[in-house]
Amino acid sequence: TSRGEALSLDILNQEPIRFLLSFGMVIFLVLNLAAVLTMAERKVSAYIQLRYGPNRVGPRGILQPAADVFKLFTKENVSPGRADLWIFLAAPIAMFLPAALVWLVVPFAPDAVIADLNVAILFFIAITSISALGVVMAGYASRSSFSLLGALRGAGQMISYEVPLILSLLGVVMLTGSLSLVDVVNAQEGGIWNWYVWPQLPMFVAFFIAGLAEVKRVPFDLPEGESEIVGGYMVEYSGMTWALIQAAEFASMGLMSAITVTLFLGGWQPPLEFLDFGAFNWAWFGLKTALIMFTFQWIRWSIPRLRMDQLMDYGWKVLVPITLVWLFVTAGAMLVL
Repeated sequence: TSRGEALSLDILNQEPIRFLLSFGMVIFLVLNLAAVLTMAERKVSAYIQLRYGPNRVGPRGILQPAADVFKLFTKENVSPGRADLWIFLAAPIAMFLPAALVWLVVPFAPDAVIADLNVAILFFIAITSISALGVVMAGYASRSSFSLLGALRGAGQMISYEVPLILSLLGVVMLTGSLSLVDVVNAQEGGIWNWYVWPQLPMFVAFFIAGLAEVKRVPFDLPEGESEIVGGYMVEYSGMTWALIQAAEFASMGLMSAITVTLFLGGWQPPLEFLDFGAFNWAWFGLKTALIMFTFQWIRWSIPRLRMDQLMDYGWKVLVPITLVWLFVTAGAMLVL
């Protein structure tokens, strides 16, 4: 029996079986993360606004995500008569896949990464850029003025905020000397004072704000501005196609939180060395990621939406100069110290 188990484990560890199984687990994780974050969003907003939130389906409303999924599965997927149907249906997939693919290079714990790429940071930048294409596809294929306006806002916002997002990564790359996310986490071992959030604090703030804009969260939700363009690029979607777009947004929020933790908050590294759990350090990674996701939700229910000109000015006139200046500061400090 032990030989049979060892043989089974050897087979599961071989490529491409290991990769395909791992990717299936990532898809399962991302879909469930979207459901859990939908529930958390409503509970956090209720807590902030001193009300209950979902509390009918299951104890304390814990089964509300299951009820939502059942409702969305049974709703009809309606599309406009003039819509470009193939592009209309492909857009939600083009938004969801990037949010799932980047999880492949995220280290959850020691030796717990699906693909340890030596260019993982470049992979993250390249894949997340594709989601802007999905937004444009949804707005164009809907053949609706509101959808098209939301798509153009979304493309302009996402492309603009990719500039400070990428610049804010470069300080971490310079300090680590590597583009591997595993190397970035390993370089931050030794306790909370070795995390990159301290020497790269302006970059951390810039990355966090640019991440908010990339996942189109308040105060940067101009592409979906309900008070102006009804629902933006997703206004013509319903049923499971709409649910897939929502899942992509929540998955992107979880992903951006995980990348923030990996780059600046030590990843799976414990805050103090004696709290090292070894292979179970994924608990630290999960806790830090959950705190960042809570902050994303906290901001949504606390800050009003910006105007479009304010949004663009903030990205180009504030975040880009700050990140450029801190790159020179980082380079100078490395030369001197």
